[in-house]
Amino acid sequence: MCMVEEEIIRDLERLGIELYVSGHHGYWASLRIEPDLISWIKEAQKEDSEIWTIVENLNKQVEFRLDDDNALWQHTRLVVPNDASLREALLTEAHSSPFLVHPGSTKMYHDLKQYFWWSGMKRDVATFVARCLICQQVKIEHQRASGLLQQLDIPVWKWNEISMDFVTCLPQTQRRHDAIWVIVDRLTKSAHFLPIRKDYSVSRLAEIFQQEIVRLHGTPSAIVSDRDPRFASRFWKGLQKAWGSPDRRSERAYYSDTGGHVTFMCIRVDRQLG
Repeated sequence: MCMVEEEIIRDLERLGIELYVSGHHGYWASLRIEPDLISWIKEAQKEDSEIWTIVENLNKQVEFRLDDDNALWQHTRLVVPNDASLREALLTEAHSSPFLVHPGSTKMYHDLKQYFWWSGMKRDVATFVARCLICQQVKIEHQRASGLLQQLDIPVWKWNEISMDFVTCLPQTQRRHDAIWVIVDRLTKSAHFLPIRKDYSVSRLAEIFQQEIVRLHGTPSAIVSDRDPRFASRFWKGLQKAWGSPDRRSERAYYSDTGGHVTFMCIRVDRQLG
């Protein structure tokens, strides 16, 4: 592995990114909730009067339970006490930790409610996202001068829809890599960072996509990108060649990056390498 690639990996690890080897071409990154935050929630429960009221009436509220550490849960979700600083920290973790790509309020709420519960969570999430300055700035910077853009629906399954773009103009490595191909799952916001060369042909990119994405996650039903539609056409033809099938593209779709997810990712990668 060349020195530049090692430095990239160390930078990502310092950001709290878990890295997994993905063949010979790249790495897959994902995030997890920090254990310290979970411990903070459990400790704060002990000081919250509303929590104690629920605990004292557990026999009347079947939806709540105590675990072996006397932490309160609402079914399978950890109850977050009414602590403003704690909730702010949790919302920040769910919205603007490195490589979480600033999800919108709907996606962020659906993610949080899988693991946590408090009264008024949906309202708090919407308020938090609405006052995020980065989100507002990017929304303004990426508005189109003309035409109407439709916000894409949330995918129903992970890696069913992806966003992709390229970070270019990087120092050349010993393997002559001078760009990073960023491919993001629109649902989970996990990502692959694939070292490539900017002079790779579309057919070569299709081969890498087949090996690093399709092999691990299956074939996506849609790709979201701001690249020229002509690139999309050539890319799909390259995939058809890799698949040995002339007609699989007919069920695939290609959209403009209206959500800006991969744009956030590329900006963060570029800043870390700058």
